[in-house]
Amino acid sequence: MDTPYLLIDIGVAVEQYRRISAAFPEVPVYYAVKANPEPLLVRELVAAGCHFDVASRNEVDLCLSAGADPSVLSFGNTIKKAEDIAYAYGKGVRTFAFDSLGEVQKLAEHAPGSTVICRVLASSKGARWPLSRKFGCAPEMAADLIRWAARNGLDPAGVCFHVGSQQLDPGRWEPSIAEAAALYSLLRAEGIALRLLNCGGGFPVDYLAAALSIETYASVIATAVDRHFPTHRPRLMIEPGRYIAAPCGVLHTEVVLVSRKSYADEPRWVYLDVGRFGGLAETEDEAILYRLTTPHDGARTAPVILAGPTCDSVDILYQHTTYELPMALRPGDLVRIHGTGAYTATYASVGFNGFPPLRTVVLPFTDRPAPGESP
Repeated sequence: MDTPYLLIDIGVAVEQYRRISAAFPEVPVYYAVKANPEPLLVRELVAAGCHFDVASRNEVDLCLSAGADPSVLSFGNTIKKAEDIAYAYGKGVRTFAFDSLGEVQKLAEHAPGSTVICRVLASSKGARWPLSRKFGCAPEMAADLIRWAARNGLDPAGVCFHVGSQQLDPGRWEPSIAEAAALYSLLRAEGIALRLLNCGGGFPVDYLAAALSIETYASVIATAVDRHFPTHRPRLMIEPGRYIAAPCGVLHTEVVLVSRKSYADEPRWVYLDVGRFGGLAETEDEAILYRLTTPHDGARTAPVILAGPTCDSVDILYQHTTYELPMALRPGDLVRIHGTGAYTATYASVGFNGFPPLRTVVLPFTDRPAPGESP
């Protein structure tokens, strides 16, 4: 099969969903569709009982066409056109996020009576893919926005926060939980009883290095909620994307060229037929360190610089992180990049340098019984 392509094993994603659901009992899991919107994947997550965090009207339609009830959709993007809010509302979506006065005003007009959640700024320290100040607002502003929502016909349910993607520090959730508890107490004294706390995503997976277990994260978060909400404990929700989708994908790529820049250079340059513009955007600043396998694993290795095939100088995957690949590696050899089920196909350009978008191939899913079979 011609490379590059992303091979998806949906069974792995469903198992990841089941594991995180078990780690967070009685907490609805909202899959962040942006991580991987493969329709067959979404369909099987619907069948498994998953909820969905959507960011656009196309993602709303995708989930509904896969069989999801609109009641399990949360429109979590805080930057929405008025017509997109109205469209989702017309389709039955009743949960929306916001982080500014302009956004909550749009919700009051185009999604009247909806359940709304205010996004609060959170630290991304410890995350391999940090989030900027683009999303969220300060707690004191959140309080004012929630008051405005309550006065204008909306149902303010609580706040949400996100501590960064591939967050390696399970303790990073507690400061935001403590901040939320103080905000909830303040508003409760004013007669606004917030009842929901959205702890976002960020749960890590194994890449080049192993991550702590999801059970560890669940335990730390539960302990923090118990500590800071000794009474009036809110219901929780979480929004994993990477945790569910990343382990289910293996990107298959071919070596195009192996070369050196001078006779004195030690590291070889290994050029693959996929790069940052073909779906590996998260190698920017070498943030996500994928695990690679080759047909020559076990043979003698030496350091390499990994790069993509395009005529752009930023199309370099790893040059500061030490990667060693077999000396026997040659053009035409297949390299498998593991853990690439999330944020790859959706990040691929539509045709930079004439290279086509990253193709997705889905393995048959056999977890559920065929029609007529006993479960």
